[in-house]
Parts: sequence; structure tokens; C-alpha cells
Amino acid sequence: MDFLQLDTSAAEPLYRQIYTRLRSAIAEGLLQPGDRIPAARALALELGLARGTVESAYALLTAEGYVEARGQAGTVVTAALAQRAPVSPAAAAKPATRPAPAHDNLGEAASSTRPFQMGIPALDAFPRKVWARLAARAVRATQPQDMIYPPWAGLPDLRIAIAAYLKLSRGIDCTPSQVFITNGYRNSMELVTRALLKPGDGVWVEDPGYPPTSELLKQAGMKAQPVSVDSEGLMVSHGIATAPRAKAAIVTSAHQSPLCVSLSLPRRLALLDWASQAGAWIVEDDYDGEYRYVSRPLPALQSLDRDGRVLYSGTFSKVLFPAIRLAYLVVPPGQVERFEDVTRILSASGPTLMQAIVTDFMNEGHFARHIQRMRRLYAERRQITADGLTAVLGKPMQVEPQPGGMHLVLRMKGYHTDRALTARMRANGMSALALSERGVLPHPGSALLLAFTNVDTPARAHELGRRILKIMA
Repeated sequence: MDFLQLDTSAAEPLYRQIYTRLRSAIAEGLLQPGDRIPAARALALELGLARGTVESAYALLTAEGYVEARGQAGTVVTAALAQRAPVSPAAAAKPATRPAPAHDNLGEAASSTRPFQMGIPALDAFPRKVWARLAARAVRATQPQDMIYPPWAGLPDLRIAIAAYLKLSRGIDCTPSQVFITNGYRNSMELVTRALLKPGDGVWVEDPGYPPTSELLKQAGMKAQPVSVDSEGLMVSHGIATAPRAKAAIVTSAHQSPLCVSLSLPRRLALLDWASQAGAWIVEDDYDGEYRYVSRPLPALQSLDRDGRVLYSGTFSKVLFPAIRLAYLVVPPGQVERFEDVTRILSASGPTLMQAIVTDFMNEGHFARHIQRMRRLYAERRQITADGLTAVLGKPMQVEPQPGGMHLVLRMKGYHTDRALTARMRANGMSALALSERGVLPHPGSALLLAFTNVDTPARAHELGRRILKIMA
């Protein structure tokens, strides 16, 4: 396999190089459905690598659906994988319609946290001392020119840092000019609707999903068109059947909100094909894609986009802390100029000082280390919470296994009983969301949506379980 030649001097990890080359070989038809790929041990020997490095790449390919284990037959390219037309060398080499400018031209709210509160990271584990040191340094270094209005699209250094991080962690190959800093998810969506859509346009939204998305679209004059979600994520066929003329789709592909399922590879390819054929846009809301516990985090949907139809929305609120009020949007190369025009009008990139602190936090390696620590911590707290609630609540409740995310889906028997229970939990000092209230299509079943990020000990999990049990009784 000549295409598996690795670059040991590159910044990209070796396991990801193997993953990328095999994925490209499958997409370009060099490896066909049913073809066998080398055993991890054999490939490790051939490349002179540790077996674990190859197994990490294979685990990622398996999680995304590119390959599957066949027992004694070995690991093969997934037979059911729909083939897409390979990208021609001429197309791959075609430059963007507008060259990217050089770096120097880049111009549930609550006063306290309740148990199980969604959207709140483990604040007790945040490196506050490091943050305070960087903040103090940034304040001392402030010059008069730093006190004027910030650049419309965000500080150039922060845009550079985000682009570098996304390339290594999410498989997104973008230039800093494609990165636009915003003051949150809602602001990112406002940019998208202002730049690419018009009143009356239909937009696919996941059902069950994240209600604020539909509300934002309604306020902007768009039509939110619900599309069913199952164990493989957004049902693209349902969207095509019910809203074929939609102009956009908003998806949480890494961990669907609220079911936490990952959008399967066939669905990802189908969604991209639909967007290309319909001239529609895809907004990938990757609010917590870093937190996957059954394997390494899946690459972003945007990394598969070859037609410039995907916009990637990320946030610092879930990985750092909500009060930071900073997010970012990665737009296709051909849309940079349009988004620059819109940001000049909105000018909502966030305070310069906060952007400067985040820039230093990323450039000095604290951000990457924090993500790694939190991924381990959340895996532990997820298990602690699931075990504790299961032990106390027993048969009436069942924790639905999920590959990642920051909350549990606690299934319960009965029809719409989740609404009454969540109301009683809130009245008793806890937080909970009801699954049955997260959509408008036929009822997805009763379940509690409970964040585990701030449940730090087994004793705490058992204590909270007993409080829920008392309310149920």
C-alpha cells in the first residue's frame, strides 16, 4: 500500500496519518467495499510503529463506519458503504475562488449550578490559577491600541490558533481567514442566516433536537422543518421526503442533541450529497465533539466536505466555561468575503481582552491539555453517575448507553411521565430536561436528560438517586 507512506516529521499524529490515508483510499476507490486491509500487527511491523498506533487508527475508521471486523476474515472495507465519485486530481488542485489573505490581513442561565444542570462543564476542574495568571499578564500588557473596538471577525492570533487546533483535533483543514469569532452559538447562527439565507427559507432541524435553534430560525423569518432522528442520527431520507426544498440543515453530528448518537457515515455522505445537489448549506454544531469515550473523537463532518457546503460551529462555553461567551464559525473558502461583509455590520466578535486570554491559553498548550484531562474526568463521572442512578432507581429507569457527550439519557417507563418528574425535580432543587419536550414529531419516549459533569463521587450519585426516588414515590 504505497499510499500509506507516513511523514514522521509532520505535526499530525501518526495514527491520524494512517486514518486519513486509508479513508482517502476508500473514498477514491483504491479500496473497494469488501477489500481486506492489513491486520494491525502486520501493518505495525511493516511501518515500524507500535501496534497501538495502528489500532487507534483502525478504531477510528471502525467507529466512523469505514471498516468492519469480520472475525477470522480480518478487517474489511464496509460492504454496505455507498461509493462516491472520487475527486479528480484537477478538481483537488483547483484553487479557491477567492485566495485566502495572509495572516496579517485577518482583520440555562442561573446564578448557581444545580445538580444535573445541562450545559455546565466541570467547573471544579478548570485550571483557574493558570487562567488567572494569563489574565493578569494580558491586563498588564494592555496598550492603548488594544482598547479600541476589536477586529470585526476576531483577533488574528486567535483565528490562527483555532485553525491550527481544528486541523489536529477535528480533521478540519481551514485557513485562519475562514474562522470567524462570535459571542456564542446564537450569534454564529445569526451570521449564517444573515449571510446565506432569506426569510421564508426552509431549514432542516433535528427532532428531537435543541429547541433554541428552531426559535432562532423563527425569529429570523425562516421555517424550521423537523426531521426525525434515530440510532444513526438525522434521517436524511425523511428530510428529503418531507422538505425537499429546504435551503439548509443544522445537525449535531458528533453527539446528537439530545440523544447523543453519532451521525453514521452513510448518513453523513447522504447529507453531503443532498446539500450538493440541492445547493443547500449544512451547519455542523460541534458543541461537545471532543468528548467521546468509546474511542478517539470522530473527525468533523466538515472534514468530508469537498463541495464547500458545510459551516462548522464550535464553542468555548462547553469546554472552558459558559461565562466566557466566545464561539467560532468556520465557513467555506468561497464564502469568506460574504461573511466578512456581514461581520462588518454585526461586529460581534467579543471583548478583545477575553480573546487575548484564550489565545494565550491555546498557544501555550493549556487548552489541549485541559481537553485531555476533561475527557478522562468525564468518562469517570459518566460511569459514576450511571452506576449510582442505576443502583438506586432500578428497573423503572434505564441509562441509555451513548458513545459520548456531557449528559445521560435516562429512559423511563410511561407516557410523558418525564414532564411531570422534571417539574418536581426542579421544584426540589435539581435540574432536568424532559426528552418528550424536545421535539414536535411523534413522541420519542419518556426520558430524563441529566448532565453528569458535576457529579464527582459515587456517594453524590447515590444521594441524588435517592432524592429522585423520593420524588417518584
